[in-house]
Amino acid sequence: MPATVEVCILAGGLSTRMGRAKARLRLGNRTLLGCVRRNAAALGLPVRVIRKDLVRRCGPLGGLYSALKTTRAFAVLFLPCDMPFISAPSLRRCLSVFDGQRPVFALSRGQPAFPIILPVAVLPIVKSQIDAGRFALHQLARATAARRVRLPARDLFNVNTPDDLAKARKRQQTQ
Repeated sequence: MPATVEVCILAGGLSTRMGRAKARLRLGNRTLLGCVRRNAAALGLPVRVIRKDLVRRCGPLGGLYSALKTTRAFAVLFLPCDMPFISAPSLRRCLSVFDGQRPVFALSRGQPAFPIILPVAVLPIVKSQIDAGRFALHQLARATAARRVRLPARDLFNVNTPDDLAKARKRQQTQ
């Protein structure tokens, strides 16, 4: 299974809460995108970055659609560029739950969240969700009958605001 999966890091968002592009923000000697890319590379799978969505202004679904539409893999493991502490063991856990058919979503505070694994076969469902204006990840998880996987909360920390960035920098200093 892993040989037919690629990793796509979504870096095409508007970063409205941050006020500037999150992918280029520094966390130590790396950017947020660099942190995520390093952790994803530990899987030994192809990794690419989605910087421009084929369908704009529909949140992460635009990135999911763009990657699924352009991949040559059977399935895609999606990561946001603002999740710098996601670990290779957590990503391997997601892959171990993926059966090749049903999507996999991590659970964050009881809601479907990143990391996400989607087989290319769900592309029409992603498109229909976009067309219907249903951009929430929980709606996509429901529409695809996705499996859910619990991961350590520390791995799922997102940097969405300047305060989050300060917390991430403090956390990194203590590690």
